[in-house]
Amino acid sequence: MIKSFLRGIFIFLITTVTFAQEKELTLEEIWGGVFRQERLQSLRSLDNGKEYVVQESDRATRTMSIEAYSYETGEKTRTILTTADIDGLNFFSAYRMSEDENRILLATDLEQIYRRSSRGIYFIYDLASKKLIQVSDRKIQEPTFSPDATKVAYGFENNLYIFDVGLRQTTQVTNDGVVNKVINGITDWVYEEEFAFVRAFDWNKNGTKLAFLQFDETNVPEFSMDMYGNYGKDLYPSQSVFKYPKAGEKNADVSLHLYDLSSQKINEVNLLKEYEYVPRIEWTNENDVLSVQAMNRYQNVLDLIFVNAKTMTPTIVLSEKDEAYIDVTDNLTFLNDNSFIWTSEQDGWNHIYHYNKKGKLLNQVTKGLWEVTNYYGFSPKTGRIYFQSTENGSTNRDVFSVNANGSNKVRLTTRTGTNRADFSSDFSYFINTFTSVKNPPEYTLHSGKNGKLIRKIKDNSALINQLKPYNLSKKELSTINVNGNELNMWMIKPTDFDPTKKYPLFMYQYSGPGSQSVSNSFASANDYWYQMLANQGYIVACVDGRGTGLKGAEFKKVTQKELGKFEVEDQIQAARQLGAMDFIDENRIGIWGWSYGGFMAANCLLKGNDVFKMAIAVAPVTSWRFYDTIYTERYMTTPQENPSGYDENSPINHVDKLKGDFLIVHGSGDDNVHVQNTMQMIEALIQANKQFDWAIYPDKNHGIYGGNTRLHLYTKMTNFIKENL
Repeated sequence: MIKSFLRGIFIFLITTVTFAQEKELTLEEIWGGVFRQERLQSLRSLDNGKEYVVQESDRATRTMSIEAYSYETGEKTRTILTTADIDGLNFFSAYRMSEDENRILLATDLEQIYRRSSRGIYFIYDLASKKLIQVSDRKIQEPTFSPDATKVAYGFENNLYIFDVGLRQTTQVTNDGVVNKVINGITDWVYEEEFAFVRAFDWNKNGTKLAFLQFDETNVPEFSMDMYGNYGKDLYPSQSVFKYPKAGEKNADVSLHLYDLSSQKINEVNLLKEYEYVPRIEWTNENDVLSVQAMNRYQNVLDLIFVNAKTMTPTIVLSEKDEAYIDVTDNLTFLNDNSFIWTSEQDGWNHIYHYNKKGKLLNQVTKGLWEVTNYYGFSPKTGRIYFQSTENGSTNRDVFSVNANGSNKVRLTTRTGTNRADFSSDFSYFINTFTSVKNPPEYTLHSGKNGKLIRKIKDNSALINQLKPYNLSKKELSTINVNGNELNMWMIKPTDFDPTKKYPLFMYQYSGPGSQSVSNSFASANDYWYQMLANQGYIVACVDGRGTGLKGAEFKKVTQKELGKFEVEDQIQAARQLGAMDFIDENRIGIWGWSYGGFMAANCLLKGNDVFKMAIAVAPVTSWRFYDTIYTERYMTTPQENPSGYDENSPINHVDKLKGDFLIVHGSGDDNVHVQNTMQMIEALIQANKQFDWAIYPDKNHGIYGGNTRLHLYTKMTNFIKENL
């Protein structure tokens, strides 16, 4: 009897353990944040190089603070600011310190405008006097301290203003700003989205001048979106109207201006040549020398111009030309002698160059058949440059330092995977974020001199333990030779994979110019979804085809004037080759993507209708004629010049080829890839008498999120896959 009882207990325990080890992923867990990774708080290095500061909150006391910590020990060293000591301020959502670290700008009541832009109520907190000063009682944009922190420049309703902190007085710099006509000091929609900046003004080094861009968008066509609002609250829809230059249409006229604080006069800078774009302005280390990056409409000529603010004389110090296009970066760095660091693909790979202040090349700092993927900066103390690169393989990242003359390069990271660095202000330390397909992010502190490990910070061990009961398979990195090119690929198989069986194949890709979807990094939310699908009997794979990044300029720029041609050919051929494998059912291959990936998925289903059984396109571009000037023309020139490139590669013109099952999804409030893309695609499919499925998410932007939106979307996509693949 006792033996029988014990045997029963033993069987129960074995069954329980086996069950625990086979827990399956669910969509509710994936999109409910169950597998959220532990991340390091956004930190800022103090100028002493020994401490960093982070923003913290205390729910118990309902206070917020900025705390200083020691790099060396990780221990808190002091409290910089706490709302417990500030009358009239209980909360702030962001902060920015002045250069001397004596004053702090605090953001409250922030309201998002587009992807990168926002407006809010801002306060200045003076650490010495403990006084709180409100910059304006109106919601303003991009408030920025002057170098000595005595003034704050900002944008409000398309005009520029300067607030004098000591006098508590505001000067209106410009008066001609009008919504949807003229913008001063803040970028228009297309600059914000495609050149990735909002603040289009900059203080010179002694705070006596303010340079700014003016955007005259009077003749730019308008785009409007109906916003439907909430049931029971909004009886009539509202309308969002903004200037959006589509490919081949009129851009804003952009001009450069200098404001002199002493005379309160504005002078327009004549750049001598006609430029379509001015994607960067930045004062050099000389008070009266402004650097300007200016481009033609094709974006294949980039001039670096130095403007003498005393004489208003522009001089081109560097000019780059490319047969395809030139990427704009934030890597320009001025050294103490006003020589500068520049990154360029001029030798076919992205590398670092050092020029003197007159634009004469001193030397190419890095060289090789690999890419510099991140430029971290230059240390005047050591004379060394710090950067990230793909020297250890295009799917990996490592951190290096090198002398400005290119000598004595040191690899500062040792583990194979993706390494990212956050350096202290004097480059004596860096926090390394390491991840791989096997490792969730691990945060460690290292010496900036030799990369030596100083201490461990966080390792996501809680997530690792949380994942143990789940039935997960590994993400396999490999390559596949397609159309004469070795392409990077990842694949996820079912945990009970049987090579004698046939499995349906579900492919993901993005494929946009310079992008990368195959990397040696840990799971994102989508990866958990792919794991779930794999354990429901699917093989999931991703291939980075021609046009993607980090394998040299020639590989990346082969798609020039033909977006959607070579990338689609590679996905179709990759699917054919994968379908020929013994364990894949060639009659059950599907593909999906979002944004550029949605454009690709639709194209693949239509042009590869003998290969793909189904496709899901989320927020897709269906014709490049609908997308903005800067992005589209960078790769395609204008539709007037390249009509065949636009039309032959856009899915809206191939709806008659639809044979498989198709789901198209869009957010109606997408200011980026307009829902017009999907609506006109739907109409084309209807007129071609093609059956398909579709979903519109009311008022949702390009990210399609909020509340249960993501869960609903991925439930819909999962059901569509199960029903049709």
